[in-house]
Amino acid sequence: MANNKLLSKLSQNLLEILNDDEYYDTTIEVGIDPYVKIFRSHMLILYYRSPYLKRILSTNKKKNDGALVHIKLPDILPEIFPIILKYIYVGRLSLEEYDTSNIIKILEAASKLSLQELVNYLQSYLIEKKANWIEQNFNLIYQASFENDSFLELQKYCTDLISKQPDKIFRSLSFSSIPENLLVLLLQNNNLQMSEIQVWEYVLKWGLARNPELSSDPTSFSKDDFDTLKNTLQQLIPFIRFYNLTSKEFSDKVFPYMKILPEELCMDLLKTFLNLSDPNNKPIVKSNPRIPKEIYLENVDSKIITYQHVELISKWIGSFEITDRLTPYKFKLLFRGSRDGFTSNNFHNLCDNQFRTITVAKVEDSNEILGGYNPIAWKSVGTFGVPGAHGHGGGYNKYGRNDTTNEAFGVPGAHGRGGYNKYGRHDTSRYDTTNEAFGVPGAHGHGGYNNAKSNLERKFYMRSDWLPIF
Repeated sequence: MANNKLLSKLSQNLLEILNDDEYYDTTIEVGIDPYVKIFRSHMLILYYRSPYLKRILSTNKKKNDGALVHIKLPDILPEIFPIILKYIYVGRLSLEEYDTSNIIKILEAASKLSLQELVNYLQSYLIEKKANWIEQNFNLIYQASFENDSFLELQKYCTDLISKQPDKIFRSLSFSSIPENLLVLLLQNNNLQMSEIQVWEYVLKWGLARNPELSSDPTSFSKDDFDTLKNTLQQLIPFIRFYNLTSKEFSDKVFPYMKILPEELCMDLLKTFLNLSDPNNKPIVKSNPRIPKEIYLENVDSKIITYQHVELISKWIGSFEITDRLTPYKFKLLFRGSRDGFTSNNFHNLCDNQFRTITVAKVEDSNEILGGYNPIAWKSVGTFGVPGAHGHGGGYNKYGRNDTTNEAFGVPGAHGRGGYNKYGRHDTSRYDTTNEAFGVPGAHGHGGYNNAKSNLERKFYMRSDWLPIF
């Protein structure tokens, strides 16, 4: 603690030296005319803190005539340089006060001045704290990282994202501006956890964004319009796996754009899909599913279910095909009985007002897992008049009655005191202490099992040794 106080005093003194108007011996001209600003500094500090400035100063040594040393830095923004200069003097930088786009500019300036320690720190900060921003602005980060050999951590992060989670790049805000060669790289990826119709729609979106004069309605296209889009997408079309589509998907989404496809491919697609009797069928013989060689397992904070179970549950909620390798929802742990306590109050303190939740409970000394999905918000109420309607007390039983002895029934096992049984009563002896509730942002659920006004839109039973087979 004492050492920290001493360092704090040293940092304060160095900052005072930076702000001193009398004893400086160096001026630094930053920016390009007309956006230029002059900063005062001290040669000795610059020499030992920045390898880049050390090289400049070594060839431009101060003369004994009292003249100031003058350095020009045209490649650095005047509004960014004070941040860098302060770091050079005091060795500290608080990033919370800057938005992410400015942090990127600080990173680029630090690299130009060969401040590798700061470069490494900023890269780690962006990856650890700003991952969502990077994903949404992937093209910017991708181009910046590979234009600079010192951004190795960001290069690795981008490469991993392309190979393990390419779907995030498709969904990024900057998707329409990514270069063609990067899009080809993404389309070649077997680990693309999206349905093929989504891939096709994103490719169309990219092509239309490159030609803003084109309508989004192909029925209004002229021959020249089709030719324009065809030329834009000609390097991408070979990597679309059209035979992974259902007949209906082909008819609805691809057929209107048939004029942009190569003639031979066009004829074969028509012949293949016209021979399918069921519009929901796929041409199995010719399909080439995107089966990942290495499945990216996003960390699921659960003692009961694995990522594979999460994939399966996601498909039950959203009515996706069981063969689609797709996990469209992110599961965030809200409540764990063994961690948060097995009481109704604890559950509601953590889960009230939370929409779209899943609760799971593992039956003690068995592989059984019970659970359910609740699309509406949990509420704490003082009465139990509507069975399960607010997720408190009551719940499903075959007579539609509530049972105040069952606090886990709106979502079986939700309160860590039992779960579903035929008469709506909980059984504290049969359920493990690892009951968990998850928030599922973006999940809506369709249809499902909703008996006797229960607020459970979907109930499920499975075994912990079940794994979805694709």
